[in-house]
Amino acid sequence: MEKNRDLTKSVGYIDVRVFAHATENQAKVETATKNLFTEALTESLVFEKAALSGHHSNPIILLTAKLTDRKLLPSALEKIGANLSSLDKAQLNDEIKLHLEKGNLYLRFDKQAAFLGQTKFTQNDPIHLKVHFRDKTSDEVVELAKQFGLLP
Repeated sequence: MEKNRDLTKSVGYIDVRVFAHATENQAKVETATKNLFTEALTESLVFEKAALSGHHSNPIILLTAKLTDRKLLPSALEKIGANLSSLDKAQLNDEIKLHLEKGNLYLRFDKQAAFLGQTKFTQNDPIHLKVHFRDKTSDEVVELAKQFGLLP
């Protein structure tokens, strides 16, 4: 119980950002994003929408949300960690310095896989998460990521 309380205090918030392109169904993009998180957390997930234009004036919707329920954030990260493949965890471990900045852990997830209920990393047109850890050094963030199962 003490471990869980410590984890609850460690995560400040999670920023979510994802683009819904003109060729994509916006509702499916929202579903894919929600699939990354626990059901309890998705109940409070409300997207703000901004209309953008792409390179050839094609419409793009930017969906953003901020998850702030600090009691539920650790379970969301544990769910992500439990669903990541050992290959993705190893890759994140190898590249961890590229994903850390000022107490934040940056993660990018595959939209199509998330829609199908799978959790895997991608660089191409991803669901962006910025996990903010309160008053933590990079080494402490790495240790917490291991506790959440995001790293091997």
